[in-house]
Parts: sequence; structure tokens; C-alpha cells
Amino acid sequence: MKPRKDPPAAPLPEDDDAALFRAAIGPVRELPAADTGPQKPRPKPAARMRDLDEDDARSEFRRMLDANPLLAGDTLSYRRDEVPQRVLQRLARGHYAAQDELDLHHVDAATAEVLLRRFMKEAREAGAGCVRVIHGKGLNSPDGVPTIKNLVDRILRQRSDVLAFHSAPAAAGGTGAVLVLITDR
Repeated sequence: MKPRKDPPAAPLPEDDDAALFRAAIGPVRELPAADTGPQKPRPKPAARMRDLDEDDARSEFRRMLDANPLLAGDTLSYRRDEVPQRVLQRLARGHYAAQDELDLHHVDAATAEVLLRRFMKEAREAGAGCVRVIHGKGLNSPDGVPTIKNLVDRILRQRSDVLAFHSAPAAAGGTGAVLVLITDR
């Protein structure tokens, strides 16, 4: 028996690369699809360094706050370097009239912070030059440290629109209130 010869293949066009490739490799069979199984979901990306930096900053800030907390009878006092000392003295004596007032009595710390920030923003936008913030003396604070008074002191020191602040004269609230001078910028 003579070996059988395959019929001659039809001539392939030279410009059909796909046909040339199929002719070169011959017949192929498709493999069955492989089951990959359930895969573990990828973790969501997290900014770990940012979170660590923020945690460090918060702990440092808390440590600084806890170092010397203000007590009920302590006077709040602050002025920027560019504000003359005599302006702070006049503020302490009540020579500046408060154009607006915020009372934070019986408010928790988180609410007080929101209210104070909003009040300061609105007072500046309204063009007020001096405002009074009543924070109370903190006599009913559980640990004897006036929470709201310390919060007000901390927030006012951080604000760029605050020129100076001082506890109010006795007739205007004493150490339970603070008069704040606001810049017009």
C-alpha cells in the first residue's frame, strides 16, 4: 500500500498574516476552560502614613492640652504679636463693646466647637469687631476642669481671624465669658 498523500494546499495569499499563521501551526483543539474558583477580595487602599501622621498630631495636641488645663477661676488672655499690649488691657477693662454674643452654657464639647466656629465665621462676615463668648466657669464639670472654657481657649488661639481675647470684666461675665477682637479680613 502506498502512503497516502495529502492534497496540495490551496495557495495562500502573501498578505493574509492570519491565514499564514494558521497554515504554519496546523489544526488546533480548544482547551476546556479552567475553573479559577472563588478569589479573595483585594483590600481597599488606605493612606496609612496620613492616618499615622494625624494620630501623632492628635496625641501631641491632647498631651499639650492636658499639660496645663485652665481652671474655673483662671483668666483667658491672648494677643497676637502685632497687637499692642494696650489693646489687650483695654479689652480686659471692657472698653470695647461686644457687637454679638454666643452662649455655650449646657452644650457638650462637640456641639460647642461647631457652634463657636460657625459663630466666629458669621461674626467676621458681618463685620463685627468685638464679640462675647459665654463659656461658663465649668463649676459642674465632672473632673473640675472646665471643658468648654479650655475648648474655647484652644479654638480661639488657632483662628487666624482672632486678634486678641481676654476674659470679660466682672460685670460682663468675668471668667465665665471672653471678649474677642476679630480682624476684618
